[in-house]
Amino acid sequence: MQCRLIGPEEKERFNAFLVRSPKGHVLQTWEWGELKGAGGWRPHRLLVEKEGQILAAVSLLQRGLPGGLSFFYAPRGPVLNMENAEVWDCLWRGIRDLGKKSRALFCKLDPDIEDGNELWAKRLQEAGAIPVRGREGFEGVQPRHVFRLDITPPEEQLLADFHQKTRYNLRLAEKKGVVAESGAGQEKLPEFYRLLKETTERDRFILRPYAYFRAFYDALVPAGLARLFMVYYREEAVAGALALRLGDKAWYIYGASSNSHRGVMPNYLMQWRMIQWAKAEGCALYDFRGVPGDVGEEHPLYGLIKFKRGFGGRYTRFIGEYDLVFRPAVYRLYRLAGPLYQSLARKVILLKRGRGKKGAPAAPASE
Repeated sequence: MQCRLIGPEEKERFNAFLVRSPKGHVLQTWEWGELKGAGGWRPHRLLVEKEGQILAAVSLLQRGLPGGLSFFYAPRGPVLNMENAEVWDCLWRGIRDLGKKSRALFCKLDPDIEDGNELWAKRLQEAGAIPVRGREGFEGVQPRHVFRLDITPPEEQLLADFHQKTRYNLRLAEKKGVVAESGAGQEKLPEFYRLLKETTERDRFILRPYAYFRAFYDALVPAGLARLFMVYYREEAVAGALALRLGDKAWYIYGASSNSHRGVMPNYLMQWRMIQWAKAEGCALYDFRGVPGDVGEEHPLYGLIKFKRGFGGRYTRFIGEYDLVFRPAVYRLYRLAGPLYQSLARKVILLKRGRGKKGAPAAPASE
């Protein structure tokens, strides 16, 4: 059994393993690493093999830190069967060796594993991984809480399981003549970005530049890993979304809506069309992505929870982030200074955008 770095000649093999794996995630794909590589990260891919069979995989994104150091991040990774301790030990040694060669301070893991998985917690603890707590909802790199929907039942059953108000709003959108376009072309990206800008100004999220979404489309849509949806009312773009797909799983990742014509409920029709698309593509799971935890009606984002819950999804909480530490003494200093730096950086960004109001949420990074 060996753990080794791989190059682009093994891209298809790497992605195929993710598709076959129950916990394979689109954020671990080769293409996602390339997208992030264009934005300042350096991607590395590791495989654990035995007699030519892949047993584990991880895509690591490397970013620089002051003092010539760096850190790794494995978005929704690694991907492996934790029941085989030998495989995990081999992968952990490979990550550690690469980290030392790269002057990395730590490697952040954020696997697609639900909270309460004792085996994962045990293996990570044995490796010396440190749980990163106090980062709930949208405050982690990836959202810790999501709604997930099993879309294997027939469409009639899925509709019947929606909340009554959700079904009503969906029928209202159809009755009013709202039209959803699946698989919108790249020429629709400016329209989508305009809607996204409206949304972030209204809800006080941080907005990525247009160039990021152009790169997102170019890297993922032609590869069959993403799709752009646009929604129109009286030929005016009123909503849009980007969705991700890998194997039998689909994820809603970026959504946008206009300040106009909100009463015709375009977002309800958009979500339904996205679910129908995922089902037609052979997916069994549709992930509505992040919500800010199981909070009460007084929370400013409770409406988001109510909207996503209306589609009958299951509230899911992940085990969260763990740091595999390579340089313990320096890491302790980083943990002391890091939260302060991140808090100040977020406030500066919000103030520059004129939205430095109390309680303003930051958008999930989705790295």
